[in-house]
Amino acid sequence: MLPPGIKITTETLWLGTFILVAFDAVFVPILAWRIKTATFRRFKWTLVITTAIFWSSLWTWGLATFWDSIYHYVFPAWAHWLIPPTFGLLYAGISILFWWLALRLRGNAVANFCLLGGLWGMITHLFAVSIGIVSKPPVLQGAAPAAAVIFAIFEFMFYWCIILTVAVLLQHGWRELRHVLV
Repeated sequence: MLPPGIKITTETLWLGTFILVAFDAVFVPILAWRIKTATFRRFKWTLVITTAIFWSSLWTWGLATFWDSIYHYVFPAWAHWLIPPTFGLLYAGISILFWWLALRLRGNAVANFCLLGGLWGMITHLFAVSIGIVSKPPVLQGAAPAAAVIFAIFEFMFYWCIILTVAVLLQHGWRELRHVLV
């Protein structure tokens, strides 16, 4: 829950964007360097499962924490507990699409995957703005829609970097466990 009277301003969103750009500028190249295309190709299902768990967990936390201050203004009450598993499954499907596209686009597959994640963030937040995310909740009223959408690009890139990191660690851990057990 946000403290009473707090406002998320355009300036707050731009500052968050700047911070996330800095994180992404380091995180994406490290992942692109460390995760080879062959490895990326092999961990499709680990990536899908990691994505489903990550987004379900993030939405569970986000709705539990910010339902009263933000989300009840844009989602119906009956959707409160349906959103996390639904979005977890939706984003798992999106991860398969991104995985497939990332391998077929020019350039580094991992960097492509992260960039596609940022594009998805922009799309989702364009939709969120259209349903009132920056106009209905008092905490966000007055924040510039453009700042919210641009923030989302780098926010989602960061999230997809985390998902990739966890998926690779799980894949390596599983491989090591199989060697120990065999």
